Amino acid sequence: DKTGTLTKGEFEVVETSNDDLLEIGAYGEYMSNHPIARSIVKAYGKEIDSSRIEDFKEIAGKGLTVVIDHQHYYLGNEKYFKELNLSVLQPEKIGTMVHIACGDQYLGYIVVADVIKESTIPGIQDLKKAHVKQTVMLTGDHSTVANDIAKRTGIDQVYSDLLPQDKVSQLENLMSDEHVVAFVGDGINDAPVLARSDIGIAMGGVGSDVAIEAADVVLMSDDITAIAKAIDVSHYTNFILKENVTFTLIIKIGVLILTLFGLTNMWMGVFADVGVTLIAICNSMRILYKKS
Repeated sequence: DKTGTLTKGEFEVVETSNDDLLEIGAYGEYMSNHPIARSIVKAYGKEIDSSRIEDFKEIAGKGLTVVIDHQHYYLGNEKYFKELNLSVLQPEKIGTMVHIACGDQYLGYIVVADVIKESTIPGIQDLKKAHVKQTVMLTGDHSTVANDIAKRTGIDQVYSDLLPQDKVSQLENLMSDEHVVAFVGDGINDAPVLARSDIGIAMGGVGSDVAIEAADVVLMSDDITAIAKAIDVSHYTNFILKENVTFTLIIKIGVLILTLFGLTNMWMGVFADVGVTLIAICNSMRILYKKS
């Protein structure tokens, strides 16, 4: 996922096609909890009179409809406006576009931009060092924004303009190649993908309760560098596990063979039973001091 996972989810308005649109955008997005909506309301910076707002309805992955001052407005992405048979303008700056229309009249757009997390670029590099075969971004954002983020962070492949159900379909396509696929996300829309993936990883701090519930692993630091560290620690744990099993079997089989020839005593039996267990426990404690 992109927003809240690779990026901070802290948007700011960087361009408007019309100065008057900010007020309409703020009133239209006022009842939404989406980070983009919050950024538009914040950029407007004035008190919102909620009595002017009626019939607010969000459409997942597309936008919303709302009645402001008894006029019907549509706010959303380009895909949503194509369904409404409305032509849109293209902004000069790269960012997430919120197009606005009143009835069947297109009014313009607001562009908001997200900030890449400081940990994202080193986190992607660490994953590649950890022998992750491919990093893929699944996002509902516009292809221009998605490709820009991917280029800057080192993501290998991008699938953009996806609805929640499209993310699941794309994930299943990746899983059909017999790869073990882990998905990292934070939002309500990511919950189906987190549940469907081989390994679902949720952001514990900024993640929604639904996403955390659906995930197999929760990153309490919201830092994707922790994924590579977890992979490294898991390999180290597996190595120590094999050490313990090999050591235990050699000692037990060795003592058993010596017993057949009458060359053992009670203390050797105690060592083969309790002693090797204590040694395996002490050896396993090395994991606590593992540094990635």
